[in-house]
Amino acid sequence: MSTNTESTVDRFRSAVDRRDLAALEDLFTEDVRLYSPVKFTPFEGRPMVLGLFGVLLRTFEDFRYVGRLDGAGEMSVDGSGAPAAVLVFRATVEGKEIHGIDLVHLDEQDRIKEFTVMVRPQSAVQTLGRAVLAGLVADGLAPDPAATH
Repeated sequence: MSTNTESTVDRFRSAVDRRDLAALEDLFTEDVRLYSPVKFTPFEGRPMVLGLFGVLLRTFEDFRYVGRLDGAGEMSVDGSGAPAAVLVFRATVEGKEIHGIDLVHLDEQDRIKEFTVMVRPQSAVQTLGRAVLAGLVADGLAPDPAATH
C-alpha cells in the first residue's frame, strides 16, 4: 500500500483522536458515503458526513482505535476495487461498551470515498442509534421523529 494511502488513514485516525472535525473535511470526497449500523441507506455527501462525525465525536465516550488492518476491497456503490483499511475501535455510549470497526475505502486521489461502521453488540447498536438520532435532530440534520406524530 502506498504511503499516500497510509497517510490518509493515519491523518483520519489522528483527527478523530484529537476530535478535530475541521481536519476531517479535506480527507473526504465531495460525494463520500457513510454506511451506518443504525440506518439502512447511507449518509451521503461531505456536509452530511461531517455533520454526522460531529455528532459521533460528541456521543462516543472513551473512543479509541485499538487496531488497524490494511488491504483492498470492493466499494458498495459500484463494486470497484479500492485500497482500504479497517480501523478497530472500542468506545462507550450511555454506559454500554461498544466494539466496532470502521472500514475505510479510498479513491484514486487517496481521499475517503466510502466509510462503513460496524458495531456490536446489538444492544449497543440500539443505544448508539438513539443517541446519534438525538444529536442529528439537535444539530438540525434530521427531522424530529416525535414532531411527525
